[in-house]
Amino acid sequence: MIDHAQASLRLPIRVYIEDTDAGGIVFYANYLKYFERARTEFVRARGIALRAGMADNVNYVVHSLDAKYFKPAKLDDEIVAIATLKQVGRTYFDFEQRIEGKDESVLVSGNVRIACVHLDSGKPRRLPTEVQAALGGNQQ
Repeated sequence: MIDHAQASLRLPIRVYIEDTDAGGIVFYANYLKYFERARTEFVRARGIALRAGMADNVNYVVHSLDAKYFKPAKLDDEIVAIATLKQVGRTYFDFEQRIEGKDESVLVSGNVRIACVHLDSGKPRRLPTEVQAALGGNQQ
């Protein structure tokens, strides 16, 4: 569910055995996959068609991220991945992200910068005007 006033999306996720290590806790790298799912659903809810952008030589890549791990999620847990848009620049957008447990405690938090690049060369490019508008940013 997207909250347009807060520019955030909450994505419920159930932890499956494929997400866990031998001890039944979520493998640390899988939280980054949950972050990705929440960001993807956020932009999809804003009407941004990622596949259509690829046809126009537009791609989006993770430029940088940081993550802090507080508590583990475990097999069969119901968790929520949250993506909150914080800033839109000429060539990037920034998200604050977190994974919450059933009791709304923060399991993992992080910040992710997504860069817009030319699909064929990987070089930075300006965000398409329609993406900028959908994200509520201004061309700077």
